Amino acid sequence: MEYTTFSLDNGLKVIHQYSPDTIMVLVNVLYDVGARDESPELTGMAHLFEHLMFGGSVNVPDFDAELERAGGLNNAWTSNDFTNFYDILPAQNIEVALRLESDRMLSLAFTPKSLEVQRNVVIEEFKETCLNRPFGDLGHKLRSLIYKVHPYSYPTIGKDISHIEKVTLDDVKDFFYSHYTPSNAILTIAGNITLEETKRLVNKWFGDIPRREAKKRHTPQEPLQTEPRRQDIIADVPLNLMVMAYPMGGYKSEDYIISDLLTDILSSGRASRFCRTLEMNDIFSSADASIMGSEDPGFVMITATLENNDFATAEKLINEQLDRIKSGDITERELQRAINRYDSERTFSFMNFTDRANNLTFAVYHSEDPDEIAQRYHAVTLEKLTEGANRIFDNNKVSVLTYTPEK
Repeated sequence: MEYTTFSLDNGLKVIHQYSPDTIMVLVNVLYDVGARDESPELTGMAHLFEHLMFGGSVNVPDFDAELERAGGLNNAWTSNDFTNFYDILPAQNIEVALRLESDRMLSLAFTPKSLEVQRNVVIEEFKETCLNRPFGDLGHKLRSLIYKVHPYSYPTIGKDISHIEKVTLDDVKDFFYSHYTPSNAILTIAGNITLEETKRLVNKWFGDIPRREAKKRHTPQEPLQTEPRRQDIIADVPLNLMVMAYPMGGYKSEDYIISDLLTDILSSGRASRFCRTLEMNDIFSSADASIMGSEDPGFVMITATLENNDFATAEKLINEQLDRIKSGDITERELQRAINRYDSERTFSFMNFTDRANNLTFAVYHSEDPDEIAQRYHAVTLEKLTEGANRIFDNNKVSVLTYTPEK
């Protein structure tokens, strides 16, 4: 994939990818700030900022209205590691998006009204998703079981609703000027716009934003887990649920790829191991395996819903499947099927310019060539997969969380 990168004097990194097959353009801004950058006593700030960034900037009172008038749409998402904003609009109106994004990178409006409105939105979202929904607290319970010192110990929505309730305007200003800076951002422009025009417009709208150094990240390293952890919960839930979590390597580690392939072999599609074994057993209603990947070590999550609360038998049957792959009985066909599935998903993700831009953004963030990422998957052998399974599915590192319905 052909693309160009360049930087401004204020530290803003820019990616350009020309796609003449569309009349649209994507403007994406990735800020290297997430829930991991928050104070333990004031969590949920990055997610709150996802909302505040639409609540008015220094010269633009209504971000959405101006973009909609230009025929555009926008959205954003927050993770433990990043906050990402994107706008899609006709290429001829790209300056609208650049003006809006540059203005909120310069400074938000910081009004009491905007803070109160967005605070209430986030509080209602917390209540709806975490307090008033079955298993809504699963993310909080599981993460606090897995992580003891790392800020991954709470979801992006925050550790407690009281943290957002007590946020002040000074807290908001401090968090913004500490993280939402040109030097802490990657601007990606993809679509029907030339490199020459991109450079001209980026310099016009972002070149005058003063350089601000982002607050340095000091993340405590999570101690190695040496014994199983368990928590059993009786709650107002509709069914029996068991989650088994195992620490896995961060994005740059080989175990990240191995974990992705292992969970695919275990639960992706009708030919997967869980589908052919566990889901044919009367105990299980469903069984799934997935990765919660992140920059620092994340975790592999095995989730099972059960017909009864015989968690001991369910765990035994799951461990039998894990022991089989640890013993080395994964076939070349299973490995190739998992790699083929990755290749297929990656190919489809490059078929439209918005997904290509997302792939580019994260490749550049990780200092990778996007065309070489697939090679990390193709380099995995059966021997590496077996070795990785034994490292990852260590019985001394498992965290087990169960939910039983109230009687």
